[in-house]
Amino acid sequence: MDERPQLIDALSALRDRVAAVRLPLPLPGADRARQNRVELLAQLDDYLVPRLKDPDAPLLAVVGGSTGAGKSTLVNSLVGRRVSEAGVLRPTTRTPVLVCHPEDHHWFAGMRVLRQLTRVWLPQADEDHPADEPDPGENALRVETASSLPRGLALLDSPDIDSLVVENRLLAAELVCAADIWVMVTTASRYADAVPWHLLRTAKEYDATLVTVLDRVPHQVIGEVSRQYGALLDRAGLGDVPRFTIPELPESTGGGSGLLPDSAVTALRGWLAHRAQDPAAHQQAADRTAFGVIDSLDTRLPELAGAVSAQYAAAVRLGGVVEAAYHEQGRRVRKQLGRGAVLAGDARARWRAYPRDSTADELLDALAESLAALLHCAVSAAEERVRDAWRHEPAAEALGPVRTCADRETGERIGVEVRRWRRVLEELADEEVRAVERPAGSRGPLPEADTVAALLAASLLGGRRTRPAGERLAELLGAQVALRLRDKGGELVVSYVDRVLHAERDRRLAPLDALDVTPEPQAELIAALSVLQKEK
Repeated sequence: MDERPQLIDALSALRDRVAAVRLPLPLPGADRARQNRVELLAQLDDYLVPRLKDPDAPLLAVVGGSTGAGKSTLVNSLVGRRVSEAGVLRPTTRTPVLVCHPEDHHWFAGMRVLRQLTRVWLPQADEDHPADEPDPGENALRVETASSLPRGLALLDSPDIDSLVVENRLLAAELVCAADIWVMVTTASRYADAVPWHLLRTAKEYDATLVTVLDRVPHQVIGEVSRQYGALLDRAGLGDVPRFTIPELPESTGGGSGLLPDSAVTALRGWLAHRAQDPAAHQQAADRTAFGVIDSLDTRLPELAGAVSAQYAAAVRLGGVVEAAYHEQGRRVRKQLGRGAVLAGDARARWRAYPRDSTADELLDALAESLAALLHCAVSAAEERVRDAWRHEPAAEALGPVRTCADRETGERIGVEVRRWRRVLEELADEEVRAVERPAGSRGPLPEADTVAALLAASLLGGRRTRPAGERLAELLGAQVALRLRDKGGELVVSYVDRVLHAERDRRLAPLDALDVTPEPQAELIAALSVLQKEK
């Protein structure tokens, strides 16, 4: 596997596209897609790109398995001394431990692989009794060296794949994705469990270099258990996978703190050493896993792109409901304004009493309050429609609860905008009054600006019932000026109605917009995969 710059560039570009994927909406299958994304990034960062850049780097064999499978004891026995703490407390392996030959130390001391993990080196008291191990903290990788390991091979004891600690479980999955060789360890009592078989099927899907270890098998049933386990592997299409059986021994019980006899691990150690030291076997192991993972991208990337597409489709649906709800309310409000719906309750009473028993300010106050109430009802109706529609959308859970009606804060925001509308209307009336040209010889007083504003508001919001307000404006300002003033005032009302409804619509859309769910990552993933396929 010679270094191939074009292929590396294609994988690096693809890695950036995968990293850009966001799957924030809780859709069916989203959890699996997120895990797929995490595993893709782990394999690209920690395995594929480093392996292609350094084809002669040591093979990394990750020893994985369920809780209590004996991974740490196995690693210690392969090395010939305790390098990873084993014991009865589960989960034992919290910090992953990597062991390599001293001359291979530089390959793993840097950040060539497993770059998200900080390297730690801990002193040992002696070969048989390691020094007390301080807590290195999260996201750490303990690196050990042992001359007993052949050059060209590193062993990594990972956390349990079924750990009760979520972080350990996720880390274990990422570490396996960084492996040249997957060493799956299970026991006589747990070889049929779902968790290890998920990893075995994943290894088959990636065509990874895989070896299984059936550990702690009682002597009296070793033949039967081995036969049954082999039958399961055959049915899963994994019958050709190298399989090693380790009998139950005193060293693997009672806390698992001892080393297994050398005879128990000789066959596995020899198999691993051959892969590390024989150039053809080394290349075959690395090539198989690397190009198996690359081939698996043909399926995994379209699946990820499909998840991105589903996210965008859900976001469009959610946003479309909001847009439609507020658009419908905007249309309804304009229709109600044309019918004079604002002229109701106190506003209607003030209009009937004007000007004898109601002042211009009182009429304006009542009309503004009625307009605010109309808008408040419109927002409530839009929110109700959104709530009913989003109730059937799983993706809406990510956006928080939808109000069943417009709340107090909404009423305050609407009130602020209506007061602004009134102020602008009064300024418009004042400008028109100041611009009125008196007929020659006329000595009568100019109309009051607040009177003009009240009449203008009534004529705009009261429908046919306030037609006299328009006639009175024509008398005061002239027909042409009154008509121009009503046109400007009508535009002002529509603009502020739209301003209120659009602001509330945008507030409802803000959590969705913040998720930044766009269609571009889907196309970018497919394009990056196409480039990679050409380079393959």
